[in-house]
Amino acid sequence: MLPRTPVVAVCLASAALACSPTSRITTRPSPAADCCLDLGRRVATDQRVGVIESRRFTHAQYWSALEPALRAKALRVTPVGASTHGRPLRAVTFGTGPTTVFLWSQMHGDESTATMSLADLLTWFALADSQRDAVRDRIASQLTVVMLPMLNPDGAELFQRENAVGVDINRDVRRLSTAEARVLKAVRDSITPQFGFNLHDQNARTLGRPGNQRVGIALLAPAAEVTNDFGPTRAAARLVAARIRSVLEREIPGRVARYDDTFNARAFGDLMQAWGTSTVLIESGALADDPDKQHLRRANVIAILTALDAIATGDFRNEQAETYMSMPVNSGAAVDVVVKGASVVIPGQSPTRVDISFNYDDALRQGRARVREIGDLDDVVAFDTVSAAGLFLHPASAMLTEQGGQRWLRIGSPVLMTLRRGPEPASEVVKEFGARP
Repeated sequence: MLPRTPVVAVCLASAALACSPTSRITTRPSPAADCCLDLGRRVATDQRVGVIESRRFTHAQYWSALEPALRAKALRVTPVGASTHGRPLRAVTFGTGPTTVFLWSQMHGDESTATMSLADLLTWFALADSQRDAVRDRIASQLTVVMLPMLNPDGAELFQRENAVGVDINRDVRRLSTAEARVLKAVRDSITPQFGFNLHDQNARTLGRPGNQRVGIALLAPAAEVTNDFGPTRAAARLVAARIRSVLEREIPGRVARYDDTFNARAFGDLMQAWGTSTVLIESGALADDPDKQHLRRANVIAILTALDAIATGDFRNEQAETYMSMPVNSGAAVDVVVKGASVVIPGQSPTRVDISFNYDDALRQGRARVREIGDLDDVVAFDTVSAAGLFLHPASAMLTEQGGQRWLRIGSPVLMTLRRGPEPASEVVKEFGARP
C-alpha cells in the first residue's frame, strides 16, 4: 500500500477539521431545495471545457485542457501517485469546509462521462476568485471537495475498461494489486471523507423496470454488507441519492433508475460505504441522439452540484427514503435491432423462419453490427424492430462458414445481409443490413 499522501496536508492547511472523521453537518433549511437544476445547466454550458468534445480523450489531452483552470487560487492540485505506465494521478481540492467529500471518476478507462463533467465543474470552481456565486461560496465554506479525475489513464489511452495489466480496478479493493487501486485507497484513507461519489458509465443498452425505458442515469447507495441493511452511513447516502433523483427527473424525466444493490466485496463503492464514507454511485447510461454523452455530461454536472449543495446545507436530510426506493430498477439490456418473422436463406438449405437480433460494436455510434441471437425472439426488447413477416433474409457469404460443402450461419459474425421479397437471390430488395464493400 502507498504511504499516506500529501493530500492530507492540502486538506488541513486551511481548515483544521477538513479531514476529521468526526466532523458533522449542521442541518439547516436550504435556500432552495433544488437550487442546482438551472445552475447546473448554466455551469454545463458556460464553463464547458470545449477541448473535450468526444467521450474518447487521453490523459494528456484532459489535463492540458484543464491547465488554465488549475492555476486558480481556489484550486489546490496534489500529485498522489502514478498509473502502471507512469501517468501522473492528481487530486484537485476545492473549499476549506469541515465536511470532506471525495469524488473519483473513470476507474474504468472507457467510462469518461463524469470525467468530462468534473472538468466543467473544476472550471466553475476556479472562478471563485473573480466571480462570486452564493452556491459556490456555500460549498467552499462548508465542504472540502477532493476530486480524483481519470483514475485509470492507461485504460483511457485505449478506451478500454481495464488498466494496463488487464485488471478491473473496481475489483481490486481487497488485494490492491494495481497502482491505481493503491492510490485510490491511500487518498481515501488520508482524507477520511464523510461522503463519496463513485462515478461510472453503465451498459448503454440497460433498461429500467417497469416500463423498459432506456436508463440515462442510474443511482445507488451501495450495500456495506451482504445483508443490505441501511445503517447510518448508507442511509445518508440514500437520502443524497434521493435528492439527486428528484432534481434529475426534471432534466431527464423517466430516465433515472436504481442500480443493482447486491453487495460486492471486491468493489470500491461497497467497501467505501463499509469504511464509513456515505457513498453514492452515479452510472451514466445512454440517451437517444447523444453519441458522445454530452447531454449526460450536463446531467452529471447537475447531479453533482445538487449533491454538493444538499450536503453543504444539510438539506438532504429532509429527503424521503421512498424517493430513492421507488426508482425504477436497472433490468436486462435491450438489443439494438431485431428482425422478426423473416425466413433465412442459406444456399443448399431450405429457408428457415427465424428472428435475428444484432448489436452494433458501439451502442451509441452504431457502425458495424454483429449477430447476437437467432431463433424465437418474440420476448426480446429492441431499440429498433423490423417486421419482416413473409420476407426472406439472404446473408452474404462473409456471414457463413463453409466446410465440406456445408454452410453455417455464425453467431457473432459481422452483419451483411439483404431482406428480399423471395428466396431467389435476384428477387426484389426490401432492405439491406450492414455496410457493403
